[in-house]
Amino acid sequence: MKKIAFIGLGNMGLPMARNLLKAGHELKVFDLVQAAVDELVAEGAKAANDAHDAVAGVDLVVSMLPASRHVEGLYLGDDGLLAFIRAGTLVLECSTISPDAARKVHARAKALGIDLLDAPVSGGTAGAAAGTLTFMVGGDGKTLEKARPVLAAMGKNIFHAGPEGAGQVAKVCNNQVLAVQMIATAEAMALGVANGLDPSALAEIMRQSSGGNWVLERYNPWPGVMANAPASNGYQGGFMAELMAKDLGLAQEAAQLTQNSTPMGALALQLYKMLLKQGKGRQDFSVVQQLFIEPEA
Repeated sequence: MKKIAFIGLGNMGLPMARNLLKAGHELKVFDLVQAAVDELVAEGAKAANDAHDAVAGVDLVVSMLPASRHVEGLYLGDDGLLAFIRAGTLVLECSTISPDAARKVHARAKALGIDLLDAPVSGGTAGAAAGTLTFMVGGDGKTLEKARPVLAAMGKNIFHAGPEGAGQVAKVCNNQVLAVQMIATAEAMALGVANGLDPSALAEIMRQSSGGNWVLERYNPWPGVMANAPASNGYQGGFMAELMAKDLGLAQEAAQLTQNSTPMGALALQLYKMLLKQGKGRQDFSVVQQLFIEPEA
């Protein structure tokens, strides 16, 4: 079993850390929200005074933070964690950040003799709780093999996407597809219901036909169609719209760097920005359904 520092106990990080505890690992945890730390301490983790304290004497570090600036701020610079983590320690950076930011952190870690992988995840809060996340890993393949047992305690599917930053590229590509699928499904659901179709019947017809997709299988955006989907719970829980907007923005940054044309991704980003302006950023990303429904008089 490993001595692990876990930094970032948000909606995703907390259940991921909990699964490491369940697997028998020894955890030191840190988050700016003390309640999240206290919750894991009650389950057997040890509280760190700060991030530097968290990484002292551990075998492995896991971080799960909101955005590129948080990751760069945590790891880089004279006071960054990489300057305090001992050589040979394994670092799993699981946040969704820009590929360029990931490569900066990789470069600094390599210069200091620290093994680092960028390993963003897919599967949402339900997958984090169930330990069935998909990890998209960028970095050295031999390092991934060393990390695999720890990743397996948190996820079901572990893919080596390629070299440094490749995990982040795979993640933004995946989430662009997911956003476009969600928007297309929401648009079609609204069209069918407006023309007199029962939403559950329409959803099942499309699911079993050539329009079938992951959203129709597991995450229908129309309220009441799937009892366990966020749409049937006031669009609470799940993956927040503001995070989808962030990931779509990262996809556009990557496209600009390589001169790729991504018109569907660009349109998806604008629609999610509309949701943010409407104050719906903290709701599940399937709330995009509401853009296609006429408000009641």
